[in-house]
Amino acid sequence: MFTIEHEFDATVVTLVGDTAATEDVTITIFDDGARVEQLDPRTGKVQVLMLTTSQLRDLHAALDLPEGSYARVEKD
Repeated sequence: MFTIEHEFDATVVTLVGDTAATEDVTITIFDDGARVEQLDPRTGKVQVLMLTTSQLRDLHAALDLPEGSYARVEKD
């Protein structure tokens, strides 16, 4: 299950944990990238990962490719 919220400067997608042992993941998407956050239950702190728009495009492409090493080429 997931939720989508549109805010003034970002879109927030929350991926709800499948079990009580899995914490929710929140992805805040801005014009220039995205912030991925998840609570670490061992420390009680939120872990944050920042992705650029280029990294997001790479991730999107990787979802449909087999194992290997790839370089994405930008088209003008």
